[in-house]
Amino acid sequence: MGHKKLLPALYNLSLDGALGPKFAIMGFSLERLNDETYQQFARDGIEKFSRRDLTDAGWNKFAPLLHFVSGSFTEPADYQKLKQRLSELDSQFGTGGNHVFYFAIPPQFIDQCCAGLTQAGLIGSADGERGFTRAVIEKPIGHDLASAAEINNQLARYFNESQLFRIDHYLGKETVENLMVLRFANSIFEPIWNAGFVDHVQITVAEEEGVGTRATYYDEAGALRDMVQSHILQVLCMIAMEAPRSTHPDAVRDAKLDLLLSLRPFEPADVEKWVVRGQYEQGLVSGDKVASYRAEEHIPPDSNTETFVALKCYIENWRWAGVPFYLRTGKRMARRASEIAIQFKRVPRILYNSRPGPPLPANVLSIRIQPDEGLSVNIVGKQPGSPLRLGPVKVDFHSLTTSPEAYETLLRDVLAGDQTLFMRRDTVAAAWRFIQNILDSWAGAPGEPFLYPAGSSGPTEAAVMIARDGRAWRNL
Repeated sequence: MGHKKLLPALYNLSLDGALGPKFAIMGFSLERLNDETYQQFARDGIEKFSRRDLTDAGWNKFAPLLHFVSGSFTEPADYQKLKQRLSELDSQFGTGGNHVFYFAIPPQFIDQCCAGLTQAGLIGSADGERGFTRAVIEKPIGHDLASAAEINNQLARYFNESQLFRIDHYLGKETVENLMVLRFANSIFEPIWNAGFVDHVQITVAEEEGVGTRATYYDEAGALRDMVQSHILQVLCMIAMEAPRSTHPDAVRDAKLDLLLSLRPFEPADVEKWVVRGQYEQGLVSGDKVASYRAEEHIPPDSNTETFVALKCYIENWRWAGVPFYLRTGKRMARRASEIAIQFKRVPRILYNSRPGPPLPANVLSIRIQPDEGLSVNIVGKQPGSPLRLGPVKVDFHSLTTSPEAYETLLRDVLAGDQTLFMRRDTVAAAWRFIQNILDSWAGAPGEPFLYPAGSSGPTEAAVMIARDGRAWRNL
């Protein structure tokens, strides 16, 4: 239905003139809505969640695009009713039979919905003779490697891979999109983007909020499936992949696949030593007392689902041989922060670094994805005055413009047929294959996750894990 994200994003694209004159939106679900009540539903979502205010002019332009058919995913007659309405809209708006189907549905209904659309003659061929047909699939793509393969097999029965857009909103964030530009459009970075200069890399996605309304889904998924398998591994691809042969979508996605296939698989002993899972307990977040995960509504009181995971991994290729990548994500953390931090190797203990005492701090390039997008570089400089004193200097860049919401970027790409930021089938499988070894190890040796107070930086065991290497997590 898209009350919070999808409809506000489409409204903003309408304001930008990105939808064009030959465009209409059709909602289809069990809800007993008609065009008028669906428009009111959309207006409410736009008023609450749009990044730009709802104006009379903007609404008067957008509202006529909104239509609704009430129907069941399991009833063939309802798909015929949908086909009839779409045919009417094709004639009214001159859309030429171009259809984008957005599957905001549980994964277990995908096969049934695809079959219903096919039987109604609504899924066109990939050659686009009758206009293009595209399908947007929301995560989760499966619960493990086997279920992901099953969903992808189902989709392949009805769609060509060129028609499928597996959407991950995280990849639509402006800073994530900018990672390739940062690396490959600036000559100062790429020569030092390798094991010869980089000591280690940290990727952090920390959230202040708890599970909220996603409790039922989250308790079945956990942090490893919900965040690492999708968001964090995709960010890892962007920051560590080789330069693609071109900016063509499949060239970029080939480079991502090569990176995922280069990840060193986890053995059971590695999981025990280098993967830490945690679960938040009662604590303070922004000064407010919050309940433990097990006390959240719809969460079993004996749940062992992890709300935090930290792991150390290696990319076994020439560029990154021997460089550890530390990944962590968690809910109810000290603050909301998403960051990629590239720490470079320290200078030798000579010249300015030869004096007794702690060594000079390492240079760090920090790329902030949220909440304040931008990047900073920590360097060492001379402090004013004498005698000679050295200290850290932070060169900071903040994005000063209001970026489009991630869904705006991704939906614009769907309409343009650009698959660059969408996961290909083989990439989904490779990400699950890497995660599957950890899931299997946990299943074979079940235990309780380490507890950490809400409002903290995660369990102590995560700090111990990285400290074994003589390193420390960056402050949130």
